[in-house]
Parts: sequence; C-alpha cells; structure tokens
Amino acid sequence: MNWFRKKGSLLSVRRLAIPLRQSAATLAFLLISSYLASAQVNSAPTPPPQPAGPTTSVAVSHPPATVNSDSKTESSPGSSPRQAYLTSVHGLQGVLAETDDGAVVASQASDEKFNPASSIKLATSLAALKSLGPDYRFVVSLWTNGNLDENGTLYGDLILTGGDPSFRYEHAVMLARELNQLGIETVFGNLIVSPSFRMNFDWSPKGSGQQLIDTLDSTRRPAAATRAWTDERMLRGDQKSLQSSPSVAVLGGAMVGSVPVGATPLLVHKSSKLVDLLKVMLCYSNNFMAERIGETLGGPEAVQAVLTSQLKIAPEEFMIASTSGLGVNRVTPRAMMKILRELKAELARDKLSLSDILPVAGIDPGTLKDRYTSDTARGSVVAKTGTLVRTDGGASSLVGQTRTRNGKIVLFVIMNQQGNVVRFRENQDEIVMQIQNAFGGPAPFPYKPIALAMRLSDSDYEAARSRGEFEPKN
Repeated sequence: MNWFRKKGSLLSVRRLAIPLRQSAATLAFLLISSYLASAQVNSAPTPPPQPAGPTTSVAVSHPPATVNSDSKTESSPGSSPRQAYLTSVHGLQGVLAETDDGAVVASQASDEKFNPASSIKLATSLAALKSLGPDYRFVVSLWTNGNLDENGTLYGDLILTGGDPSFRYEHAVMLARELNQLGIETVFGNLIVSPSFRMNFDWSPKGSGQQLIDTLDSTRRPAAATRAWTDERMLRGDQKSLQSSPSVAVLGGAMVGSVPVGATPLLVHKSSKLVDLLKVMLCYSNNFMAERIGETLGGPEAVQAVLTSQLKIAPEEFMIASTSGLGVNRVTPRAMMKILRELKAELARDKLSLSDILPVAGIDPGTLKDRYTSDTARGSVVAKTGTLVRTDGGASSLVGQTRTRNGKIVLFVIMNQQGNVVRFRENQDEIVMQIQNAFGGPAPFPYKPIALAMRLSDSDYEAARSRGEFEPKN
C-alpha cells in the first residue's frame, strides 16, 4: 500500500512538472520578445558597461586587440582570467607589451606607478650612454711628490686620482706592473687616494686604498688577487706577463687626499669601455657600479631631469631616489617602455643592440642565467630584472624584449609589488612565455656571448653578493 502511495505521489509530481515547464517556456518567450521589441525601438543601442579593472580577451596566434586598464588592480589566486597573456598572481601588477613596431599586445595598469627595483638601472644606463657615449672610459691617474733613486725606491708619496667603478684586483696588479716598468719597486711614503677612488666594490676610499697597498705588494697580495690577475692575462692571451710577479711595496699607510701642487704625473690607467661596464653591471645587477656611474652623471636628480625632458615623460610618471634601484623609486610601465625603446634606439645609433649591455636569458651569467633555460627558450629573452624583497611589501620587475618564431620582437614591461617575489618571477616568466606562444613560440636572438667581461666580474661575485651589492640570481 505504501508503495502505491509513493508511486501515486511520483506520478502527481510528474504531471505537475509538465505545466510548470510550459509556463517557464512561455515566460522566457515573453521576456525575449519584450527585449527584442525594446531593441528595435532604440536605433543606437547602449553598449554594456565595462568593468573598471582589466578585461579578458582570448589569446590567438596573431596580436589581439588592445585592452587597457586605467587602475592598479589586485588579484588573488583563483580569480578569473583578466586579459590574454595576464596570469593570476597575488599582489599588484602592471604590464605593457608591444611589438617592435608599436602594436600593443597587452596592457594592464600601464599608467599606474610601481617600484621598478633594479630595472631602474636601464634609466641609468640610458642617461650614461647619452651623456658619456659607449666608448667612454673612466680614468685613474698616479702621481708622486717625490724622487726615484737608482735602486728603484721612490722617496715620497704615491698619489692616485680619479675613480673607476669597475676597478678590481687585476687592475691593481696591472698598476704594479706599469710602475715596475717605470723602475719603481718601493715607495718610501704613503699612498694617497682621492675621495672618489673605490676598489673591489668597496664604498670606503680609505679601505680601498688599503686594499690597493696590499695588492700592489706581491708579498701581501691576497690569493683572490693573484687568481684574478692570472685569469685576466690568460683570457687576453698574455701568458708572457705571468712569467714574473709585479710588485710594489708601499711602506707607509693609506690616506685620503688630493694631489699637492708640484706633483709629477707617473701614469694613467683607463677602464674598459662604458658599454662593456654596463654589460657587467646589468648582468649581475651591481648596485655599486650603478651608484658610481650615477654619481658621475650628477646623481638620480640629474638622470631624472635628462630623461623626463628628452623622452617627454611627465615628472609624476618617473621619480627616482637612487640610480641603482635601491629604496623607493616610482615609474609607470608606460614610462619604462619609453625608456626601453629609447635605450634600444640609442644603442642602434652606435650599431649596438640591447644584448650588448643586457643579459641574455639562459646564456649570460647573473640574474637571468637560470631563467628561460629550455632548449627552445634559451636566448629568446633579453631583459633586466628587478628585486626588492622587503621594500613596498616585495617588488619585482622584468623589462626587456623577446623574439618569436614568426619573426616578431615584442618589448615588455612587467612590474609587481606587495607579494612574494618568487611567485612574481614565476608569473612574469609565464606571461612572457604566453606571449611567445601566441606568436609561434620562442626563437633565440643572434648573440655571441661576451665571455671576457663576464669572467672578470665572476671573480668578485660571491664576496660582493654577501655584502648585498648584487641582486639574487633566483
């Protein structure tokens, strides 16, 4: 009996559902008819409202339509896709990607200000190339206020003027060799260095002077200095110089001062070309070199003034407090794109390319050595990284260009802050790879590694990194 009651109830529900479905269909028909009638009345229909943040488009094998965002947005894991090529990451993000000929590929919060971290070194490099030129060399000069006897003893002080941000152990040994060639083996006096002298990325001129005294004298020379000198000579194919050990013993101490009146010039030492120094600085993101080069230009205020005026960047879009990227700097992705494009054009005027000063991912040592390392991606990205673990809640950036199989070169600016810098880097790589895939996949740039400059910098990498002067590789 119970079964028949349940069965009867079930049959009743089914009978009830039929008119309900018919009623729903009728209601839907009426609503659609009403909407169509309304649409016919309005000759110029109003488009649906657009969302305030970045929108979503479909990634295709050709450049998509431009999608812009006017505000800095925050996303969290699990949020819906916001735009082609833009992945979801917790924190703030700004993106601007354009083909070499100016077509916009992706844009998100491109007019909002972010902390660029070490990618501000692109601005420093551009200002240096414009002001000094790619062939500029820093100069260190040696003087004396004494006299040299026939036994090779200089009675008086050895005086050093000038400053070279790349001056290292091997250069000090070279000075010893050049002094030996002048007949000087002992200095019965002090070593006086100018306030601008630095050695081995040491911020102290007096400390640098003491390092120079120790390195000039073969009996006091650190093992690291001997290795650096040997590596440098071997790479230059100058094995003859290794048959002897240059040495100059300074019997006094290190002092900071200026050249006295009446001093006699002894020799001039020149650095490598600026373009080669920039390659080392940008590959390893060397803060010390960036600050010293910035000082030569007149500091961050001078760099900002030059670029805002020449590139027509609004002052509120580009505000820097340091030429290395340390601390709180502010720049919009759009302003950074202008800097990147002008840097590329400035290099081209001297028949150079971005890979002549920027690290090539997966090939050059430094901050991009372990990124884009697959067989297909290696060499397809030329870019500058930026990392600040604590400032602005964590800031990370990647600015550069990528080459694709269909021949397109895409310039990109990706900036993140207020989140985990490791996640930011993964997100940046994903965005670049999605752009590459949309244009047929990655393709390597024509590039021959500049091994000499990299090897020289490697000798000081670990010590300088421990002092916080290099950006982490990973």
